[in-house]
Amino acid sequence: MTDRLRPIVVMGVSAVGKTTIGIALARLTHGRFVDADDLHGEANVAKMTAGVPLEDADRWPWLDRVGAALEPGTVVACSALKRVYRDVLRRHAPEVFFVHLHVDAAELIERASERDGHFMPPALLQSQLDALEPLGQDEAGAVIDADDRPEEVAARSLASLPTGAR
Repeated sequence: MTDRLRPIVVMGVSAVGKTTIGIALARLTHGRFVDADDLHGEANVAKMTAGVPLEDADRWPWLDRVGAALEPGTVVACSALKRVYRDVLRRHAPEVFFVHLHVDAAELIERASERDGHFMPPALLQSQLDALEPLGQDEAGAVIDADDRPEEVAARSLASLPTGAR
């Protein structure tokens, strides 16, 4: 099944549930899961840990590493906040499908405040919300409400995939 499944990027801001839903979606599709956070270089992690937002120049090498991971049957959790970032990913995998998880800002702040041990501090959440560019009409993807239990969000994400791509 995974040899025919197009690569999927579970996208959105910090604390929206990208990793949780990405893992669940990979299980449902019998795919491989990759967390793009694990592909950040040390300098990026140090910046974010210090509460400094990344600049585009920090992101380009990281996005190339993420793009290289986008093989058929792979589900990648990646913020992919801006159209130009998604364009980089599409250059690596033109058939990529984006699952944009959405949760209201108050819920995001609560989730971010409850996380322990994550290098992305809640203080940077607003910078991500400000940078977020919704999927364009010409981008393959779907916006999924992520307020429900992870199993329900993952099932809706799976149902959003184009027919024949599951």
